[in-house]
Amino acid sequence: MIGPYVPAGAAGNFRLDGKIAIVTGGGGAIGSATCRVLAGAGASVACLDLSLIAAQSVALEIVQKGGRAVALVCDVASEDSVNKAISGAVATLGNCHVLVHCAAMLDKTAKITDYSLAEWNEVISTNLTGAFLVSRATLPPMIAAGGGSIIHIASMHGNVARAGRAAYGTTKGGMIMLAKTMAVDHAPDNIRVNTISPGGVETSRTAFRYKDDPEGKRQTVSRYPLLRYGQPVEIANTALFLSSDASSFITGSDLAVDGGFTTL
Repeated sequence: MIGPYVPAGAAGNFRLDGKIAIVTGGGGAIGSATCRVLAGAGASVACLDLSLIAAQSVALEIVQKGGRAVALVCDVASEDSVNKAISGAVATLGNCHVLVHCAAMLDKTAKITDYSLAEWNEVISTNLTGAFLVSRATLPPMIAAGGGSIIHIASMHGNVARAGRAAYGTTKGGMIMLAKTMAVDHAPDNIRVNTISPGGVETSRTAFRYKDDPEGKRQTVSRYPLLRYGQPVEIANTALFLSSDASSFITGSDLAVDGGFTTL
């Protein structure tokens, strides 16, 4: 059966007026940019971060510009912390329509023979189990709101390997499959689930990786067809697209925002 005709542009609404958005890692570079972009599109934003001070700074900036935002502390590796933060966001702002999960840890670059079990588990707990915990806590209020959009910030290293990044790549590859399965499970609830896989982005993580290796950074950047790293706002703009009705027929997808790196 052919579906109903939808006039061109009818679903092209990037506005989020009246919507409630929750952003984890909201005090970081990509997370804070996402909070600002979603608020600028009309959403009320709950900025969750392990650092309450960082989250408060972003929320205050949004409020001072006329938006609506709340800051909450959240350790995404802790079930209790996640449940309290999501409950607090819902109690303050209302049932959520958007979740953007940006939280991740700064893990070391090493072969798995140089990883302790505790170090491995820390990366898995924060990056992958965190995605599970945040999603699980957010789904009931999102279902109650009538549906919405969940976006996990994965990585191009969930699809292509990089030396010394086994733990990180494993979590991001797992996140991509988690989102695909959630997309199937929750399509009947009118919930879309997608991932964004950024390439290198100019953040504190990049500075951490290349603090003693500027030549290594130059060589890495030279492998990008666009010959540069991305900016946090470019990832945030993609999150806005996936949050909005402009992407209403997209679910279970992994959207590469990597300057063309994975095309080579």
